[in-house]
Amino acid sequence: MYKTVVDSSMQIKVNAGKFEADYALDGSAMNPLEAFYASLAACAAVFTKKACKSLGISPVGVEIDCKPFAGPGGPLTLGKFRTEVRFPAAFTAEQKAAIIDSIEHCAVKEIVKTGASIEFQVAEAA
Repeated sequence: MYKTVVDSSMQIKVNAGKFEADYALDGSAMNPLEAFYASLAACAAVFTKKACKSLGISPVGVEIDCKPFAGPGGPLTLGKFRTEVRFPAAFTAEQKAAIIDSIEHCAVKEIVKTGASIEFQVAEAA
């Protein structure tokens, strides 16, 4: 479960069990939308590390750049999310392809792709 208590500051703290995430509305930390995009980049890194481990190679030096593009509904819609991966020179074409394929299956991205079927509920707590 994720929990936050709203106060009058520009800071937002969200507790998730033993972890806490900090967000801000004043530019001193990521806002929640930026954090959402960052989670897609982090997921790409997780799947890169998993692929490298299964290939028996080091992930050191792999660079991942991610950029969101607004959809037809404006800046609060996501029309495209581009992920570009740069590999160290020693990586073979087969290793690169395996890593890119792994990134394609990032769990966060898969949730976003199938998100139209997610039911969101907002209600007053009892």
